[in-house]
Amino acid sequence: MLFSMILTCLVVVLMCSVVWSFEAPEEKKDVFSSTACPAFLTFTNAAFIAGVTVELPCHCKPEEVQSVVWFFRKHWSSFDETRALTDNHGNKLLDTSQVPHSSDLRSRFSIRMFSLLIFRAGPEDSGLYICGSAHKDFFYGYDLDIQEAPALSSPPRVSTESRKKKRHRSSFIVYSHPMYKVFISFRSWSVCDRCGAPGEQVRIGLCYVYSRFLHVRYRLANQTVASCGSEGVPVSFSRINQEPKVEIRSCQVTCPPEPSPPSKLTAMMAFLGYSSASVPIPVPVFYLSHPADGVVTLGCPGARPNMVVGWDQGSNPIYRSEKTSPGNFYPRIKIDTGHHLVFNPAKSQDSGVYYCWLQGRRAAQIRLLVYVHLGKDQTAWAHPDFTESMRTLFTYYVVMTVVFCLMLIGRIGYELIRNRFETHND
Repeated sequence: MLFSMILTCLVVVLMCSVVWSFEAPEEKKDVFSSTACPAFLTFTNAAFIAGVTVELPCHCKPEEVQSVVWFFRKHWSSFDETRALTDNHGNKLLDTSQVPHSSDLRSRFSIRMFSLLIFRAGPEDSGLYICGSAHKDFFYGYDLDIQEAPALSSPPRVSTESRKKKRHRSSFIVYSHPMYKVFISFRSWSVCDRCGAPGEQVRIGLCYVYSRFLHVRYRLANQTVASCGSEGVPVSFSRINQEPKVEIRSCQVTCPPEPSPPSKLTAMMAFLGYSSASVPIPVPVFYLSHPADGVVTLGCPGARPNMVVGWDQGSNPIYRSEKTSPGNFYPRIKIDTGHHLVFNPAKSQDSGVYYCWLQGRRAAQIRLLVYVHLGKDQTAWAHPDFTESMRTLFTYYVVMTVVFCLMLIGRIGYELIRNRFETHND
């Protein structure tokens, strides 16, 4: 046991020395010096599913501007309601782990390299976002549309011939009108969320409008298409607010070969009589504690909106299809459309080790502790687990007392027998 611990420590130290080796990056050209801001402010239409972390980069700004201010205005509101989200330093949020999904927009954003990050975006965050300066000079704008799906769904089972016909079908029309069409556009299926075990694939379909009468200021690169919640869609258009679709299906893939370990580590393993296959693969470990009976949301570090995330509770996979099965409309533990693991509410028995998979590879280990928080008027014996805890404690006490008594009786018996034997010899 001691030898294995020493071996693991040596492996981790050697691998960390390789991982943390630093190479000075080459000096890159300033992209802002070569990108001119538009003379007429337009808004780039961007649509996302609710729950993801949205990043809005400021693609242009004058070279003399060292810090940017982001402005926000709700859709179809007056210009006077535009408000600044940041100060000149752009730092409002540092600890993203303390952000509940329902909190105000001001507590869920951050500025990093002039880009605006919105954590766990929801439909209430839809609106116009403008990158500008403290003097209200506007450089670049976004028309953000956050669409919320009611639930995950499994695609219907179809025959092989039908599957071949629909393989290249990535959208379908929901509503048709002489002036416009409403359709759902699906992204391609994601990779399998885990390897070496049964997993799941996810694809997202967002709502879009096709029309030749969209506002010229709010458009995608395609001048005739905008998302359903865009301000570029005329208010007179009806039946626009169609719900997006999130589909899941089963999958299973083999794990790709891991990169070969460093030569120093291989030599040490060979010297100790181990093969390179027995080298442990370290993943980052995070610790989180939270009081019981509240909402706990776990996110996978490094996850982006276009990535798929899988979750394990210890060695047991957590599947989206099981949490959204018929009759299980309000599961207590679920994976939301933003790929977060949500406990609503969290219980003390949820404490344990959780693993997240990112793009089919295990990415992080999260050690969760859910503790009981007693209120002002609550007592320990009023907790529902108090009786069971006392019963367990009493059982251990009785067992330890019995073992101690047996050991004491054995010791006394041994001393009596030894004294009698010595007396007999005398």
